[in-house]
This record gives sequence, C-alpha cells and structure tokens, in this order.
Amino acid sequence: MSTLLSIFWDRIDRSAERTAVWKYEDDRWQSRTWRQFADDVVSAAERLRGDGIVAGDRVALYSPNRYEWLVLDLAILSIPAVHVPLHAPLTGAQARYQIEHSEAAAVIVSDEGLLERLEQAYGRLPHDRRWYVLDPIDRTGARDRSSVTRFEWPAADDRRATDEVSRRACRQICEDDLATILYTSGTTGEPKGVMLSHRNLVSNAVATAEAIGGEVEGVRLGILPLSHVFARVCDLYVWLVQGCELALARSPDTILDDCRRLKPSWFNGVPYLFDKFRHTLQANGDADRPGALKELLGGRIEYCCSGGAALPEHLFDYFHEQGVPILQGYGLTETSPVISLSRPGSGRRGASGQPLRDVEVAVADDGELLARGPNVMMGYYRDEDATAAIIHDGWLATGDLASIDDDGYLYITGRKKEIIVTSGGKNVAPVVLEARLTEDPCIAQAMVVGDDRNYLTALIVPDREQWPRRLSESNIPCDTWDACLSDPRAVERMQAIVERRLAGFSHYEQVRGITLLSEPFSIEAGELTPKLSLRRSVVADRYRECIEAMYCRSSRSAD
Repeated sequence: MSTLLSIFWDRIDRSAERTAVWKYEDDRWQSRTWRQFADDVVSAAERLRGDGIVAGDRVALYSPNRYEWLVLDLAILSIPAVHVPLHAPLTGAQARYQIEHSEAAAVIVSDEGLLERLEQAYGRLPHDRRWYVLDPIDRTGARDRSSVTRFEWPAADDRRATDEVSRRACRQICEDDLATILYTSGTTGEPKGVMLSHRNLVSNAVATAEAIGGEVEGVRLGILPLSHVFARVCDLYVWLVQGCELALARSPDTILDDCRRLKPSWFNGVPYLFDKFRHTLQANGDADRPGALKELLGGRIEYCCSGGAALPEHLFDYFHEQGVPILQGYGLTETSPVISLSRPGSGRRGASGQPLRDVEVAVADDGELLARGPNVMMGYYRDEDATAAIIHDGWLATGDLASIDDDGYLYITGRKKEIIVTSGGKNVAPVVLEARLTEDPCIAQAMVVGDDRNYLTALIVPDREQWPRRLSESNIPCDTWDACLSDPRAVERMQAIVERRLAGFSHYEQVRGITLLSEPFSIEAGELTPKLSLRRSVVADRYRECIEAMYCRSSRSAD
C-alpha cells in the first residue's frame, strides 16, 4: 500500500515532461507538464512550512474548483498536514462551524466573495489562526483585513533541494495517517467530520482506476466540486494513478463549451447533469439523431461515471443508445467513497456495478447494505458515539437499502432514513418514484411526501423550456410562467403525466396530489446538498403550507 504523496512522486518520476493538466488562463486553455505541476506543489508546501504550518495541523480550503485547488491539496498533504476542504456554496456560518469544529490552524479562501461571507459570520476574523486569500482583495473598505495574507508561491530557487524536502516528508507519512477531514452533506442534523487516511483514499483510487482500465491517455474533465469526495478521489487521485490529462471545467455554465474545446474522453457527473444534457438536445430537436450526444460532449467521449444519486433508467438507456455509456457507481463519504462501480462494457440497467477489489458488501436482515474494506473511514472527528453507531466489527452501516444479485451486482432500492411510512403502514421509497417522475422531460425536479399521511403527494418543478411547449401542444395557452403553474388545466395536465409515469407502481405508491413550484430546489437555498441530494426536511419546512393545502384539497385516500 502507498500514500497519496508516494503516488504523486511516482507519477512525477514516470511522466515528468508529459502534459498533466490544462489551466484556463489569459482567456485560453494552457497546458502544464507533470514537472511544472510538481514545482507548484513543492513551492506552495514550502510557503506553508515557512509560515509555521507543521505536521498534523488542519488547513481549511474554502474555494470552488480551480487550478490552485489541485496544487494546494497535495501541498497541504506534503507538510504533512490535514486538508479540510469546505464546499464553496456553504454560507459563512456553515463554513465557520467546520473551521471551528476541525480546529483548523489556517484557512485559505479563494476570493473576495467567500472572504466576505466569513467576515459576516465572524464579525471580525480572529487572530488565533492564519488567514489567506488566493485572489487580490479590496483593502480600502471599512473592514480590518490586516490578518489576511495573499497566498502566493514563488518559483523555487533550488528545485533539487525543495524536491528533497518534500520527498523526505513523504517518506515520513504512514498509510494510516489522517489525510483529510471531509464534512458530510448534512441531510439531517449538523455535518459530521469524516476522517479519511492515506490508506482509505489510496486503496479506493487505485481500485477505481483498475476497474475502469488502469493507465490511459486522454483528457479527464473535472465537473464536480473537488471539495466533495467523489471528485476528489475519482477525478484528482484517479488522475494521479492513471497518468492522463486533467482539466477543470470553468463553471457549470461553460461545461459544454469546455467539452467542445478540450474534447474529453471521460468525466464524472450526477444524474441531474446528465439529464440537462438530454434536455439540451431535446430543446434543439436533436435528441433522436444518432451521434448527437457524443457530438455535444466534444466528439471523443468514451463513457461517463455517475454517482451521488440513483441514475434513472431512462438516462441509462438514452446514453447507451447514443454510444456514451454511463457507468453507475455507489458510495459514501465514509467509504472514501466508492463501494461498487460498473465496469466499461459490463453495466447493467438499474445496478450500481459490482464491489471494488478488497471491498466486501452484505445485506442485513432489515435490508440495509453493510460494507467492509480498506476504504472504510477512520471515524467521525471528535464524535466517538456517532462512529460507534455506524461501524460494528469493521462493517459500516450505509443507511441505504439494497439487494445483490447472483452475479454480485448491487441494486440500491432506497434510503433507510428516507423511507416514507404512510398512515396505513406502507413503506415507500420516494427516490424511486422521483427518479421515474423526472424521466419525463417536463419534470425537472420532484419531491414526494406522505409520512404519516394516507396517500402521497408531490412538489413538482416543471422544466422551463419543455413545460410551456407541452402545454401549447395540448392547446392550453399560457402566456406567462405563473400561468403555466397555476392554470387549472395545466395542473390537470401535469397530474396526468404523473399518473402515467407511475402507472406501474402499486396503489399506495401513487401520487394523488401535486403542487407546481416556480423555482427549482437549490444548494443556495439549502434545499440540496453539494452532491445535489434533497434535504427533505428543509424543503418540507419551506413548503409546509403547500403540502398541507394538497391534503386539504382532496379527501381521496389510499385503499
């Protein structure tokens, strides 16, 4: 077993002059070799060491994806310190909680906007830790920013000497040393700090790379936030293992343009993103043209990997029909993250692949999936009770319901804690129903509710392009978006779509009332986690009156 730093230096020694990464700078994509990337990592590590950061210190990075994120991750680990990445969409108060809980010795912030969030949360940034910012900031305003230092790293004067310092530190790192603390999305309660070791992360990156083909040539496009473990391992660390080229998409709005320019061979995503690609082709009237999807994604795409949520079967089918298979995987932050993954050429509809090498899975008597292996976390930081509640004899209780077929393929059937129990005692997995509803191009998002009720209802976010078009085709004129949501004929039309989509489900799984929402669920509003999972309690609280109204409007009940 290796450490992340030994894998990094092995890659530098083997591929020094090959292109490693594409950086968007001066309005164009520019390549950097593995040697140039290593120089930046070493110089950034020297800067942190020179400022007094020592082995074991926690260093928080509050930033969206950018080239410096890649550099700083490996620089922090080179100290060797512990990297605590913070999701860029976090509010200042949420970021402050994670900074304080992790006992970070230093905080690196990307820009003025995120710095302002922290200043609002703190009032005044305390002097008990180091504060850095990557971009230039305004120092002429009313706030005292004397404690904030611009983080820049100069070119090393003696590359050989600085390399040796980093390599020496690398040799002192043990496989079971803590590498990172990653905070869970917090769908319920306060986020927990997941402690992952070098062994956890390396075992998962190496096994994932083996499952999808080992060393390869081509461009991997990073779309998902690196602050989340999915992208951190399956983009950044798999990149180190595979030795391919890596580019980070400039923003969610530029993904298709980045694909056109960079022509990636692979990328990781979530179902919501893949559905947006399909909707784009539908809006252009191109959805059924052979090769249209591959062309949209740059022309060289071989496959995509999906995680973070269940992949609807209609997306699995559509991407395969278009020659761009989606490899569905499954995992948790607590498992570094991959438990199972579909291999190229062997994906199965509805399955999340087979377990990675050295990962064991089992299904408990109540249907909950258990996992054991070198990828299982060290525990929750400063929370022994929560750790003891989830890990027993090395087996981690995932909280997900699952089945395993005779060939070892894993099928996730629902979230144990998200199961709706109706007043009639029926158990309903809402994520399955929601996935079926969003198969329709007119439904962008959906949340099914019904706990302790005698029937199910749903909050529906219609697609802003497809929904008005569908209404027009049905001779229902809606001149404004509000009319598309409130016109009784529009609501009846959507109810008919819902009933058609759920026709194959049992009577108690039918949705008998809907409300059409004008705004999508979002991370910014706290309704989605950074990996785009629904925070059901937040959504239910925000739309409490709408939900109550649906049950007041109808006296229909489940049989």
